Amino acid sequence: MEICNLCPRKCHIDRTKGQTGVCGQTDRIRVARAALHMWEEPCISGTKGSGTVFFTGCGLRCVFCQNHSIASGRVGKEISVDRLAEIFLELQGQGANNINLVTAGHFAPQILEALDKARGNGLKLPVVYNTSAYEEVETLRMLEGYVDVYLPDLKYVDSGLSGKYSHAPDYFEKAKAAIQEMARQAGEPEFAEEAAIAGMGIGVEEYQRRSEKGESLIMTKGVIVRHLVLPGCVEDSKRVLAYLLGEYGSRIFISIMNQYTPLPHVASYPELNRKVTKKEYEEVVDFALELGIENGFIQEGETARQSFIPDFDESGV
Repeated sequence: MEICNLCPRKCHIDRTKGQTGVCGQTDRIRVARAALHMWEEPCISGTKGSGTVFFTGCGLRCVFCQNHSIASGRVGKEISVDRLAEIFLELQGQGANNINLVTAGHFAPQILEALDKARGNGLKLPVVYNTSAYEEVETLRMLEGYVDVYLPDLKYVDSGLSGKYSHAPDYFEKAKAAIQEMARQAGEPEFAEEAAIAGMGIGVEEYQRRSEKGESLIMTKGVIVRHLVLPGCVEDSKRVLAYLLGEYGSRIFISIMNQYTPLPHVASYPELNRKVTKKEYEEVVDFALELGIENGFIQEGETARQSFIPDFDESGV
């Protein structure tokens, strides 16, 4: 916090004295929402919901950000480590399937302290780390033993796209190293029945068999890499999927998302100021099937709508 280098931006500013870098945050935890969330992948939300905690600020700051109001630091309430620990326990009491830390890396030391406190008071849920993957490996190593499920994005391979839309030409190299560390920590995916999250884990084959029968199973260990298809970026999406399958095979799950929503702040990027077409998304999904990707998720129907973006009204904070 005194010479902050938690993320690849390495701002080296003293956040304990109120200074802010790219993430826009001091050392005071700020949270915009803490509530049950139904819009994650089925094995994250289940039927009861994921206990999501949306942290204010972001070290990546994509121009098309779907959570722009919190990434830009405009909303959120300052809370203590003790209050954050209480929130984790409150979400568990509401029946959450997990504790889902959304864009949390710039508060990593405080979150670990809060998790220690919450576990000392009865927290038993799996912890999900929901991230852009623009992370430092050293920061991720701090999370070992605390995070059970990693939920990173892999937004781009092309450095031109990541430089233009995320001001991070090094995005792929940093995200590649980060996901490798996440996969090392998480190991092979495991799942449990929603009614018994702390129970014995089952493997991927049993998960697939029981999911096909309609059972609700929750991932308790593993990695799901998300890729949001962007307008006009189909070829780079294919590069992302080919890389993930070639590098990890069936050791991770891949989530191909079509929920991109053009918000007002992308007006200066006209190529992004539209939804992904059905043809574009189907081309990416067809490519995934041709590659042989089996462990994954796709989105069907009209998912690119505002309802996927919750109200960041400090609920539950």
